[in-house]
Amino acid sequence: MPMQESGEMYLETIYVLSQKSSQVRAIDVGEHMGFSKPSVSRALGILKDEGLVFTDDRGFVNLTEEGEKKASGIYERHQVLTKLLMDIGVDEETATEDACRIEHYISEKTFAAIKARIGSCATKK
Repeated sequence: MPMQESGEMYLETIYVLSQKSSQVRAIDVGEHMGFSKPSVSRALGILKDEGLVFTDDRGFVNLTEEGEKKASGIYERHQVLTKLLMDIGVDEETATEDACRIEHYISEKTFAAIKARIGSCATKK
């Protein structure tokens, strides 16, 4: 069953925060996303049940191996789509916001084609 957009957003946020610090707290996730403690707690509970995150004995939120794989893929889609949109003339803020929406709905087949195209364009420059 495909993951819902909100779950992907939480995974991506945890991934981004974990790239900056090895100690990610639920409150950090909430602050980054602008969500309340109860919303974050509920979402993290669902992600835990799905085996994508766990909380260590100090209370820090960590991605499981599967969670890391999914989160890094979501983040890659975001980065590639942002670059594509900026390459065609969209300003960075709009490109980032639109990429965030698109990344959750684009098919793997279309994303692979975009990624291949951007890679081939980058080598020509």
